[in-house]
Amino acid sequence: MQQQHQHTARRSALGAQRLLKKKVAIALAVTATAAVLASAPSASAWTGGSYGGHSYGGSVVTDVQTAARFDFAAGEIPENITANPDGSVTLSMLGSCAVCQRTHGPELMRVSASGERTVIATGQVGEAISGNARGSDGTVYYALWAPGNADRNGVYKLLGDGTPQRVAALPADSGPNGLAVDAAGRTLYIADSLKGIIWSVPVAGGSATPWLTDAALAPVPTEALPIGANGLRFHNGALWISNFNKGTLLRVPITPAGAPGPIRQVAGGLPNIDDLSFLTPFSDVVFAAQNGSSSDNGPDRVVVIYPNGTYKPVLTSADGLASPSATAVRGDRLYITDGGVPDPHDPKLQTARINFPALLAGATH
Repeated sequence: MQQQHQHTARRSALGAQRLLKKKVAIALAVTATAAVLASAPSASAWTGGSYGGHSYGGSVVTDVQTAARFDFAAGEIPENITANPDGSVTLSMLGSCAVCQRTHGPELMRVSASGERTVIATGQVGEAISGNARGSDGTVYYALWAPGNADRNGVYKLLGDGTPQRVAALPADSGPNGLAVDAAGRTLYIADSLKGIIWSVPVAGGSATPWLTDAALAPVPTEALPIGANGLRFHNGALWISNFNKGTLLRVPITPAGAPGPIRQVAGGLPNIDDLSFLTPFSDVVFAAQNGSSSDNGPDRVVVIYPNGTYKPVLTSADGLASPSATAVRGDRLYITDGGVPDPHDPKLQTARINFPALLAGATH
């Protein structure tokens, strides 16, 4: 009996040690993450090496790999991405390019964690599927850019049986691009890249109304590719918007009444900034794609943007980027879509690993 008590005591002690180690590990992880979630030090005050008595080094993003390659000539040109809870991703394929003479319609494709590809929606030749988003209930939404065609231009959702249904009709001269769904799952927001408008519509469908119109969202008419409001994300009670031509990242709070608050520029000087994603649902640290080679106006790179507006590149063309158009984050995994616009046309889906401690190394322009 005494031996049994001793054995039980030893087992309890070992269990307590394991629990203590687990709690310590969690505490360290929370401490490191909290430092990232708050705000990185300003570049002028601190340029890396150590912070709070601790040293952090290495690349912010590592282990870059190509997860899937696509056929540019067949119109498989990745534009947007949503990372799904089951490990799959949903990709928008533009379906039109100079090489393929606009003979291929766009596709919405799901790529499973094992690499299996399934086309879940299509468009017609001459159209493009741009943004896509996932509602909190799992509903898939996508923007169909049908130039000059008011009967098709707008935003669609997939019904339970996979049938597409248009939930928002937009004017024929609109350019629906980035999509975002609010936290309550009631309102869908649409970035109009041509008109400089953010539209809103109930997720159940109805008339789209201009939620916000502002010069900060407008394209630059003299640019070779005049695109204004592009990427769009609902995050922590606000809409975050990238302006492709103006190279800006904007934050617009949503008031309790559902109206837009004042526009704040988070960061600037990022030509051809495309779509973006956040480190976590609670973090204002952003990973944004700069799609420079799409219009020969700036570099191809992915930048991390800190809450104080400082930023630094974490991936470049040296890492295989070729017209990067969007990012997505799941855990410590970063996903990047590459349109492959420049020769030799290498459209693909890339993945990489986020080095959380290295994020504390601050930001430099």
